[in-house]
Amino acid sequence: AAAAGLSGPTVARAHAQEVGAHRPVDRAAVEAALPRLLELAEGAAASGDVPGLALAVVHGDDVLLTAGFGVRSTDGDAPVDADTVFQLASVSKPVGSTVVSAIVGRGDAAWTDQATAHLPGFQLADRWATRELMIGDYYAHRSGLGGDVGGDLERVGYDRDAIIERLRYLKLATSPRSTYAYSNMGLTVGALAAAAAAGMTWEDASARLLYEPLGMTHSSSRYADFVAQPNRAALHVRIDGAWDPKLTYSADPGSPAGGASSTANDMAQWMRLLLGDGRVGGREVIPAEPLLEARKPRIYSGPGPLTHAPTFYGYGWGIEYRDDGRMALRHAGAFSLGARTMVGLLPEEGFGLVALSNAFPTGVPDGLLASLYDLVLVGELTRDWIADWNAAYEPVAQALGAIGEPYESAPAAPTPPLPAAAYLGTYANDYAGPVEIVGQDGALAIRLGPERREFALTHFNHDTFTLGVDKEPPVWVTGATFVLGPDGRAAWLRLDYFAENGQAMFERQEES
Repeated sequence: AAAAGLSGPTVARAHAQEVGAHRPVDRAAVEAALPRLLELAEGAAASGDVPGLALAVVHGDDVLLTAGFGVRSTDGDAPVDADTVFQLASVSKPVGSTVVSAIVGRGDAAWTDQATAHLPGFQLADRWATRELMIGDYYAHRSGLGGDVGGDLERVGYDRDAIIERLRYLKLATSPRSTYAYSNMGLTVGALAAAAAAGMTWEDASARLLYEPLGMTHSSSRYADFVAQPNRAALHVRIDGAWDPKLTYSADPGSPAGGASSTANDMAQWMRLLLGDGRVGGREVIPAEPLLEARKPRIYSGPGPLTHAPTFYGYGWGIEYRDDGRMALRHAGAFSLGARTMVGLLPEEGFGLVALSNAFPTGVPDGLLASLYDLVLVGELTRDWIADWNAAYEPVAQALGAIGEPYESAPAAPTPPLPAAAYLGTYANDYAGPVEIVGQDGALAIRLGPERREFALTHFNHDTFTLGVDKEPPVWVTGATFVLGPDGRAAWLRLDYFAENGQAMFERQEES
């Protein structure tokens, strides 16, 4: 009701002024920072910190900058521009939060609706959590679901419906609402509940309620639409010191969490909407209230990587309080197969930045955001933010590369395996379904997932073999160990690939 009479400042800024917060930054201060920001972005692309990069800077309702740097793919010289389409990775989360806000604004659902009110067949392992968890709980990563739930199934070919149905077999990683536990599939549950309340698929809701009203003509929540774009950025990973566009990744099963794609020009329109608290060019697109609800801290999410200051999570948004007292909204995105993205807003001050890059690991998007804040609020750079953020991501890359270390060096004198007949057959558990061991002596393979994708097994030692599964984040080599029964044949199969979610053990299925 208090917002109804506002004719000047937006709701958020009016509230900030009432409580004595900083005044909005004027446009001239942001514009003055842009030449140095452009130098930093150009330098990052020229130095090889990233192959390609796109930026958008918005102040209030005005787009002050959209630009591209570097190349879409190192396999060619096609330049990145402001209309180059990038995969957003987890920046899809705040974009999707805006879609849910639109659904809430229409009156189809509320952030506080129980998810099962709109997804009546959905179940978790915990009956109380199934019944009580709200759309907002899933969007705040406080459902209790762990980080990679469903990701292992996705990477061997299971579709969204199958993955969501099988979450009921997983023990919750934490007590619901007690602890921050980042979960792509958990957030996806909340998004699907909201879309169901609106009577639409998630992809259609995103297009109809956000992309189309804002004229985001190159944006989509479907991977096929991204691939169909001629002006699109390839994913890049660093191999032998050079950026290589060898990998692709579809995040369709968890599209609300990581499957959107967009451009600098389109993302600028989205930032206008956010900084206008749902209004663009004086026109209301989404009511302010659900957007503002998404910006409230819902759970502590840990210390900041460089500042070590407390950070929080709202509904699809990371929330920080800077040393100067300013509230900052942000969200990073990454595919370890080759993408790194960032959005940051200072809503009280009225400006923000989106940085999209086509590489992993890199700290360039984070560094550019921190640099813009310095240039606008301090007037100069207080540190080399890009270098510091690049350094922060090196341990992440090293950790990913180290996942397969237990199987990198086989024993000098391994114990030979049993004859193939001891291992051949079908094994199953409820979560991952059946897997098959096929082949002959010296040439065993495993078939995983609904498409029965086949992966060669390499003998490691005695009844343990290794396999390589294409997954994100990458586990280049993982183990498969057979547990023998009293008849000398394998009775169980342990697949390390599913161990993170507590589903490593598969029981042999006897032929009927």
